[in-house]
Amino acid sequence: MAALNIAFEAPEISFQPRPSGGRPIDLVHLARQTGGDKSLETEVLALFARQAREAVARIGNLDTKARTELAHRLSGAAKGVGAFDVARCAALVETKPRSPGAIAAFAKAVIDADTFIAGLMR
Repeated sequence: MAALNIAFEAPEISFQPRPSGGRPIDLVHLARQTGGDKSLETEVLALFARQAREAVARIGNLDTKARTELAHRLSGAAKGVGAFDVARCAALVETKPRSPGAIAAFAKAVIDADTFIAGLMR
């Protein structure tokens, strides 16, 4: 099976996630990442949402190594778009790839982010 390619990687700079008012996506961070280009923000969020949904659909069927690799890539992509809860949960799957609780938390974070993104796209 082909590897899931993540299109938007985490920035190379070190940063501390900032609270986003409880929102699943830190829109201020996203705006910085995209230079305030709303069209690019929309494109990046749509791509991230699609990739995150695909990861949730596949993660339960992957072996431990593939699950760890997928979680690592998605964690980086999530940081890049400001989906810090998804990034945190993906990092947990990366360190505990066999944990049903980690996988469930990851799925919930992706669903929350996806729902938020869908609301932005309306």
